[in-house]
Amino acid sequence: MALANPPHTDVVIPTVAGPIPNASQPTRFAPPPLACDAHCHVFGPSSKFPFSPRRTYSPPDSGIDDFEHLQERLGLSRAVFVQASCHGTDNAAMVDAIQRGQGRYAGVAMIDDTFNDDDLHYLHENRVRGIRFNFVAHLGGAPDLETFWRLVQRVEPFGWHIVLHFDAKDLPVYDELLDQMPVPYLIDHMARVPAVDGVDQQPFQHLLNLMRTDERCWVKISCAERLTAGKTAPFDDVIPFAQALVDAAPDRLLWGTDWPHPNMATMPDEGALLDLLADYVPDEATRNQILVDNPQRLYDFG
Repeated sequence: MALANPPHTDVVIPTVAGPIPNASQPTRFAPPPLACDAHCHVFGPSSKFPFSPRRTYSPPDSGIDDFEHLQERLGLSRAVFVQASCHGTDNAAMVDAIQRGQGRYAGVAMIDDTFNDDDLHYLHENRVRGIRFNFVAHLGGAPDLETFWRLVQRVEPFGWHIVLHFDAKDLPVYDELLDQMPVPYLIDHMARVPAVDGVDQQPFQHLLNLMRTDERCWVKISCAERLTAGKTAPFDDVIPFAQALVDAAPDRLLWGTDWPHPNMATMPDEGALLDLLADYVPDEATRNQILVDNPQRLYDFG
């Protein structure tokens, strides 16, 4: 696959859009103390944290200072930074962001066979609590499964979990893989189910069954902007999907903004995404469980 920019270039020309500069503040409810954005990223700055030469897109810099401005606007306190493919297995930008949080942030890394035990201990000491694998076609497709299982076994002693990014149609294909997982696994973005196909579609029913029957399975009720038919607000067609997941297993759900929204043609307003939780989870106690208790349990916040 051709690179978005030549390797080792000094100037990175973005090939995807950046987030809106000032999100609206939520109006539907006030986030509780210690509320967590459990899926977000930091990109660069590329002058300090270069992007991977193997990346499939080049984002504009969206670093920790920009993110903390967003946190203040939304009234959130904690975050989980998920390593994105544009930085590859160089987790330095993510670790730097976590360190800035002084215990308020955690992370999900991307690793490969070059990581030794000292590297994993370093990540653990810096509040990394999981590793992520992309199975999504436009991000390179499924990993080599022998490598996948080697890395899962490497992180199992740390008590980490595995984050899995699937295309919806592929979820049923990986039943055997999920059945063999020795640790909790977390499926990103409601498995990227297309809302236009309705809640009765096979991939979503498969996801619901996993949540009802497998205590290892967690799901993020995130990325309405990617699931909705029109790709823009108000995202009403996504609400029944999130509500069904809340009914199935509210104690194993997380929510996140996906800031700064890589590869989105139209950038969402993060305040509107947070307000959408009032529709997903009308009950305040359950909403607080998803925003506070669940991420605290999975990411070991102090």
